[in-house]
Amino acid sequence: MSTTTMNPAAPSWGAVKSRLLFLVIGLIAGPEITNVTGWQITSVSLQKRVHAAIVEQQALFCEAKARAEVQGTVKLDRSARTELARKSAIMPGATTTDIDVVRACANKLAR
Repeated sequence: MSTTTMNPAAPSWGAVKSRLLFLVIGLIAGPEITNVTGWQITSVSLQKRVHAAIVEQQALFCEAKARAEVQGTVKLDRSARTELARKSAIMPGATTTDIDVVRACANKLAR
């Protein structure tokens, strides 16, 4: 057996090169494709989701507090509901309100 005989089971450089090229393309394109299609959760989208969940929870507390204070909130006009929501949206231990909570609470009081 001579030393110049090639092993037929060994992959050729062309096959290895194409596999490496596809691997590199996949490593670069994969994250971009999953980000565009929404399969990835970025820190910005996570912060938006967390903020929305906090606002919803605080709006529920605000609604309960406002309905306990005033009966028939549906009959109030928009400015009166907003003012009631602003007063009721102050959470225990807080000194200010979040405008998103006030809006969500006023919308809940309109139903």
